[in-house]
Amino acid sequence: MTMGKPEVADVLLAPETKLDAEQLLALAGSLEKGSEHPLAQAVVAEAKRRGLKLKTPDDFHALPGFGVEGKVDDQKVLLGNKRLMVENQIDISSIDDQVVKLTENGKTPMILCVDGQVAGLLATTDAIKPHAKENILHLKKMGLEVVMLTGDNSNTAKTVARQLGIDRVVSEVLPSGKVDEIERIKQSGHCVAMVGDGINDAPALAGADVGIALGSGTDVAMEASDITLVGSDIKAVVESIELSKATMSKIRQNLFWAFIYNIVGIPIAAGVLYPAYGILLQPVFAAAAMSLSSVSVVGNSLLLNRYTKVNS
Repeated sequence: MTMGKPEVADVLLAPETKLDAEQLLALAGSLEKGSEHPLAQAVVAEAKRRGLKLKTPDDFHALPGFGVEGKVDDQKVLLGNKRLMVENQIDISSIDDQVVKLTENGKTPMILCVDGQVAGLLATTDAIKPHAKENILHLKKMGLEVVMLTGDNSNTAKTVARQLGIDRVVSEVLPSGKVDEIERIKQSGHCVAMVGDGINDAPALAGADVGIALGSGTDVAMEASDITLVGSDIKAVVESIELSKATMSKIRQNLFWAFIYNIVGIPIAAGVLYPAYGILLQPVFAAAAMSLSSVSVVGNSLLLNRYTKVNS
């Protein structure tokens, strides 16, 4: 729903840290060098923009749905959401109010911890994709229910959903939680199409009836999906659904054209009309009918090209 190109908007220090803003950002950027997540790329890009020297982390681990961890200059560094800090029993009470304010403003905060002590946080923002709201409305008009599944905090997710006109939001879910939610929807009798582009979306893409990966996403997401779209425009999702419906319609029409010549021609060739009307189907006409059957099917299928041109 968003551009997928977040930018660092805030770098805030915890009262108890001895680091300055650039040191904090350098630590975060060094740690995130090992990740291909969009938030990681935003941190690295901001560090490079400020001309900071980044180091290669040791013992790096990506923790899907939580954040990342590793060692930078023999310091154990954690960078991620509030759940990661709780999981590691890190006291973040000194910056908790700042985290709440940032999330209320629709930003995504990432908390940095060094050797078991909170050092500060970075907050990112990501613009909504152009025409995303119109495309969501189009999906609704097609009779589809749109649900947002995200690992982002509740306030950020609700802010984005409100701007897009999405009524149902499931936020702060781990990758496994997305799969569970998809299973619940499937068990209620619905067919589920999942659209995603990140590492955290891969399990859900694989678990949906139809997984749709955006071409700008990660390799893992594209490998787990059934359909990979070129680019990252949400409009392509709408068009792919419309095109699939048009294709199914053509298949049904082609079945008609494939059988109608035989249904009509075989009885006539067998002489069913001969006693009453003296009509027989000559071999040359039978061959022509079979050719027309093939031509009708091919010609009708080629009409799909008109659809792609109209919607391109």
